[in-house]
Amino acid sequence: MAKILIVEDDKNIAKVIATTLEMVGYDYDTCASGTNAVKSVFEGSFDLILLDIMIPELDGFEVMERIREKGVPVIFLTAMQNVADKVKGLRLGADDYIVKPFSPSELVARVTAHINRYERLVAKGGDASQDRSDCVEIGGIRIEKLARRVFVDGKEIILSNKEFDLLLFLASNPNVVFSRDQLFDKIWGLDSFGETSTVTVHINKLREKIEKDMSKPQYIETVWGAGYRFKQFA
Repeated sequence: MAKILIVEDDKNIAKVIATTLEMVGYDYDTCASGTNAVKSVFEGSFDLILLDIMIPELDGFEVMERIREKGVPVIFLTAMQNVADKVKGLRLGADDYIVKPFSPSELVARVTAHINRYERLVAKGGDASQDRSDCVEIGGIRIEKLARRVFVDGKEIILSNKEFDLLLFLASNPNVVFSRDQLFDKIWGLDSFGETSTVTVHINKLREKIEKDMSKPQYIETVWGAGYRFKQFA
């Protein structure tokens, strides 16, 4: 049974979320502050985190920064509707963003989709048959698929789940142009719930982490009017 951490300081909302998840068979823990959220994540074992932004002690953004290395899917659940807040959350490594008020069916659909994807990634990590093709090396980048680690010029960089998946997909298909719609469908697989602008946010975040000069990308190139491609190295 998948277990979810609900980080929400409004007791009524937390109860609604917990009841909704319990009805479809999910286990859960709850906490009401950023400090307790970080502690729970590092001391417990969760398959997904539902994270409010406006919480006491540490806000959701600060919590996201501290727990990012755990690699557990995170969905921001908040009343903040500003596009800049959505972009900030995604750039910090969140996997999704649900605005309050939300419908229980949408919440369950998104939670289930992300947990299923996370479980598939974990299962692949234990598949010894992938050992021979464990690494993708292109240019100065080394991607270790099973360990989900990335090195640029020998230095390890920390990526969110979606950043890693996006980089791996592009690097595994060098010199092929993919549109934002194609990348969204391949990496997120949530056509009914998301926006393709998410792809642009993650591409820019990847460039910040792997490119020496953002104005002249060495790896991920923009093909204007078509999409993005990973440069083929000789």
